[in-house]
Amino acid sequence: MARPPRLFDYQHDGLTMDAHLVSPSDTRTPRPAVLIAHAWGGRSEFEEERAQAIAELGYVGIAIDVYGKGTRGSNADENAALMQPLLDNRQRLQARLHAALAAARNEEEVDEGRIAAIGYCFGGLCVLDLARSGADLAGVVSLHGLFHPPGQLGLPPKITAKILVLHGYDDPMAPPEVMVGLAGELTQAKADWQIHAYGHTLHSFSKPGANDPTAGIAYSADAERRSWDSLQSFLGELFP
Repeated sequence: MARPPRLFDYQHDGLTMDAHLVSPSDTRTPRPAVLIAHAWGGRSEFEEERAQAIAELGYVGIAIDVYGKGTRGSNADENAALMQPLLDNRQRLQARLHAALAAARNEEEVDEGRIAAIGYCFGGLCVLDLARSGADLAGVVSLHGLFHPPGQLGLPPKITAKILVLHGYDDPMAPPEVMVGLAGELTQAKADWQIHAYGHTLHSFSKPGANDPTAGIAYSADAERRSWDSLQSFLGELFP
């Protein structure tokens, strides 16, 4: 069971953002927290439902925001217009993510020393960038995420956060050679990493209702179940 969700605001560089927090109903002392980074359209009911599910596992689920309070896309063109400036300026993206992490640490339900992050699609890139930036996190999970390398920011000497990547092998947004490139990058950065690739599986495999195979997007009940099981196992390893 979980408590009713609540919102809290945080700031970065003059921009107000907000986060959707759900904690377990029996929380009496601070709990490990899991940040949830959104897909390209901005925080939605999907990420908020994931925060609820995370809370029901016994962690504090926090669906964060990197676009600005109330800023959402309603179609592919709007989504791309929101996402692309942050893909083009990874330093700004990482700073916004660090602002969300710092704000989460200040919430009374959160054990500030025990935080992980998960992300979907663009959010998968976000949590990988948190790890790349050297953020003090136990681990991150990318689900059907984007693998764009960090560009001019380069790689840290060592990535300390553990990394789990849950990926559709047939995802056209990150084809196999790009997935192998990510493995090489993480190996170079001496990360503790895993990549689970699901065969015959496209982008957005964990999102019910995703159904545009011609664009490489389709829900997969099997991949969703397997990825959720892997996510729970990973969080259990991070927070025994």
